[in-house]
Amino acid sequence: MEWITEPFGYAFMQRALIAGLLAVVTTSVIGTWVVIRGLTFIGDALAHGVLPGIALAFVWGFDLRLGAMVSALVMVAGVGLVNRRARLPEDTGIGLLFVGMLALGVIIISRQRSYAGELSSFLFGDVLGVSAADLRFQWVAAALVVVVVIVSYRPFLALSFNADKAWSLGLRPRVAHGLMLGLIAVSIVSSFQAVGTLLVFGLLVAPPASASLIVRRVPMIMLVGVGIGAVSVVAGLLISFHYDTAASATMAFTAVSIFFVVLTVKEVVSALGRRRAGAPERGVVGA
Repeated sequence: MEWITEPFGYAFMQRALIAGLLAVVTTSVIGTWVVIRGLTFIGDALAHGVLPGIALAFVWGFDLRLGAMVSALVMVAGVGLVNRRARLPEDTGIGLLFVGMLALGVIIISRQRSYAGELSSFLFGDVLGVSAADLRFQWVAAALVVVVVIVSYRPFLALSFNADKAWSLGLRPRVAHGLMLGLIAVSIVSSFQAVGTLLVFGLLVAPPASASLIVRRVPMIMLVGVGIGAVSVVAGLLISFHYDTAASATMAFTAVSIFFVVLTVKEVVSALGRRRAGAPERGVVGA
């Protein structure tokens, strides 16, 4: 038991735990819609696309979260513009902006003397260095995402399964889609300090994806996803503390590992079920 309780006796570990759990709530709730709608590519692109805004905010001395949010909004607007004007498939616009924004962010950061250290911090996070101000921002972001998802549940659900039906019901699917992208951006911006722009994508997708293998109803996927994400955070922090690994990366890797464990268990159970169903009943053979 001491192996579990000792690390969380330190204030920095307590802040890291709270930051990780808040990141999980934010990312798993909106990440459920990312998984259901197949928006993983744009989620990944947004997670990388905030880097130029973070870099400029760092260079100019602004709040990094403000820079990240502006960059995310530019990314969303850019995807829409490319799709409308160039008449290209959506994933083409996403891919172009994904690479362009990431490269621009690295170029801006590379102009600084502390290039390697700052880039590592932005990309991979520093959950052990989370401040009280960071936690307050995460609380607000988590509350905003949860409230908006609850209020917009019906439009999001209709959009996820039939956009034409949503339009016929007057649910304005384009507005719902834009709002959903906005919430993805909020979840990424509020969580990048804890897990970094690269690793936040792991929490955005892995816990809801694992939950979708276990339960079917959307609210349950959200709840189970939050639970799986919480386990990933706690386990990741404990492993990081005792074995001196990168905390943010360990949390993200744990979340992804849980997905493959759940998938493997489900496949084994299904295989055993099929074998039992196909096996002849006792006493029938040779009767």
